[in-house]
Amino acid sequence: MPPFLILETGQPVASMRRHGGFPHWIRVAAGLAESDAIAVDVQAGQPLPAREGFAGVIVSGSGAMVTDRADWSEASADWLRDAAHAGLPVFGICYGHQLLAHALGGEVGDHPGGREMGTVDIQLLPPAQDDPVFGPIPESFAAQVTHLQTVLAPPEGATVLARSDHDPCHAFRWGEAAWGVQFHPEFSATHMRGYVQARRVALQREGLCPKTITGDVRAAPEARRVLKRFVHHVRGLPPR
Repeated sequence: MPPFLILETGQPVASMRRHGGFPHWIRVAAGLAESDAIAVDVQAGQPLPAREGFAGVIVSGSGAMVTDRADWSEASADWLRDAAHAGLPVFGICYGHQLLAHALGGEVGDHPGGREMGTVDIQLLPPAQDDPVFGPIPESFAAQVTHLQTVLAPPEGATVLARSDHDPCHAFRWGEAAWGVQFHPEFSATHMRGYVQARRVALQREGLCPKTITGDVRAAPEARRVLKRFVHHVRGLPPR
């Protein structure tokens, strides 16, 4: 089977890099062997490949901001726009979700309510019932989340599939083969606790309690299942 392309748009926080980079986290969560995916570090300047020969593309998270319009980010957005219009299956995670929305004409910016971080409850919206990736997922499930920016307005023609109490657009589908999720299906509870620890000063400055957020972190298997279902859907395998 052709491999998946992982567009690496950033690195984990320094304290968590001992667990590997985002491509490794994504492969593990998606159930992909190392030979099943090719990672391209676009933030570091690696060239974007031709899209032919890939089963689909997964776009990682990042500490960067889409609104900075960095050259590598805008070039990646152009690539994603062409790929989505050509029908290549796309799955964007956090920054990747925002970048995909931006590429397709949506609006991305700072969340008016500030940071969302920790394990949160995601609620599926009615259109998710018929979605090939989200359809069998419970109407409410836990997911790991860390973001300051968000999709303020989804692209024209997109279907919003999920929300949280904090964010009205936690997932969308555009067309038949492009999905974005604001949450992190590749994060384990260990990853999430590490991120809260790394952001503890910022959280305290914002009036949030790192100890409380850490104490509420729990496993999020259904969020991980979303990523696995994308892979199985793209490959035409039995759903999981």
